[in-house]
Amino acid sequence: MPLRPPAVFIETFGCQMNEYDTELVRSILKDNGYRFTDSADTADVVLLNTCAIRENAHNKVYGHLGALKALKEDKGLVIGVLGCMAQNLKKDLLEENSLIDVLAGPDSYRALPELLEKAAAGRKGMAVDLSEYETYTDITPDRIEGVAAWIAVMRGCDNFCTFCVVPYTRGRERSRELDGVVREAEALAASGCKQVTLLGQNVNSYRDGTHDFADLLLAVAEVRGIERVRFISPHPKDFPEKLLEAVAGHPRICKHIHLPLQTGNDRILQLMDRTYTRAEYLALVDQIRTRCPEIILTTDIIAGFCSETDEEFADTEDLLREVEYHLAYIFQYSERKNTIAARKYADDVPAGVKAARVTKLVEFQRGISLKKNREMIGKTVEVLVEGEGKRSRDQWMGRTDGNIVAVFSKTGNGLKPGSLTSVRITDATVTTLYGESV
Repeated sequence: MPLRPPAVFIETFGCQMNEYDTELVRSILKDNGYRFTDSADTADVVLLNTCAIRENAHNKVYGHLGALKALKEDKGLVIGVLGCMAQNLKKDLLEENSLIDVLAGPDSYRALPELLEKAAAGRKGMAVDLSEYETYTDITPDRIEGVAAWIAVMRGCDNFCTFCVVPYTRGRERSRELDGVVREAEALAASGCKQVTLLGQNVNSYRDGTHDFADLLLAVAEVRGIERVRFISPHPKDFPEKLLEAVAGHPRICKHIHLPLQTGNDRILQLMDRTYTRAEYLALVDQIRTRCPEIILTTDIIAGFCSETDEEFADTEDLLREVEYHLAYIFQYSERKNTIAARKYADDVPAGVKAARVTKLVEFQRGISLKKNREMIGKTVEVLVEGEGKRSRDQWMGRTDGNIVAVFSKTGNGLKPGSLTSVRITDATVTTLYGESV
């Protein structure tokens, strides 16, 4: 009687790129005879696909490792840590009492079958070297079919912002060929997917030697069956007129740009090595809104970076007031090992001050978000249906072109996930639009 294939449970932490990488890992392991389960209790192998960007994600992984200790002792569970944190856990793996059996960095997922086979035989191992070439372009991600999907179009980052660990955990920038990305989008469309989001640590710096990011965006938008194309995360330094023209001019490229700011103060921007000034950032915002007045802008903010004063923090609050983003992701600065900031600057803003600044910005932004959403009451917007509402099976939930969640009543008009429908907005909260299909 043949042995039962090992069952794998994968838990994913962090960004959309990690979600995509988990789909690659599933494909690699499935091709090597592994099966998958939805619980650590029923698994032979548990893999944690990790994030190292913020301290909270780091602590979560350590917490989950501790929770797996009893399972490992009881049934000999094989535990692997994948992704960005794998680079930082080499010493842990080498400790005799470590729970970790396998480490695999973002460029080493092809080595997983061999590493897991050795771990099952009692030999720990790691593969954490960074590659200048690996893009996994020949691997078809193992996805759960649905309305929307991610496509990683490039990997790594060359920006070296002083606060960021990504260049050290994911290596230097390298891009997939345009034709390979288009083929992946075509396969997604054939499976019923209606929306793709193009991913990269600095997605708009995409170059395959012949094509730039605007070329890629337009090529994917022309794939038959794909109704919406998004992208994340860009850098403000890479927005030529050609890219803005693509966003503004193509009906299937979403009118939403996530434009990370990080801080509104010039001295802190320079310490972060963001390569733009406050004035240059605001000029780009004006250029984007002039070219595409209906654009929805969102951003990232870091509060409490090294040596940030109250007056410098106030510059960020003032910029939020001036730009009026639809949404802002706001975090307090957490020093990451091996970054330039960790080597050069003191993390000297007290934790309580950081937390208070985050709270202040979050509350301020909530007021702006509510105002922006309520301005949409009475308007009719196009919504891509994603599924049933979370609170009621009598409602549909979807997103507008600008990526705002919309909830509306089912009306017996034949809608299903993947349908595009017009919704008249009747109410709004900070995060959600409510309406009725028309």
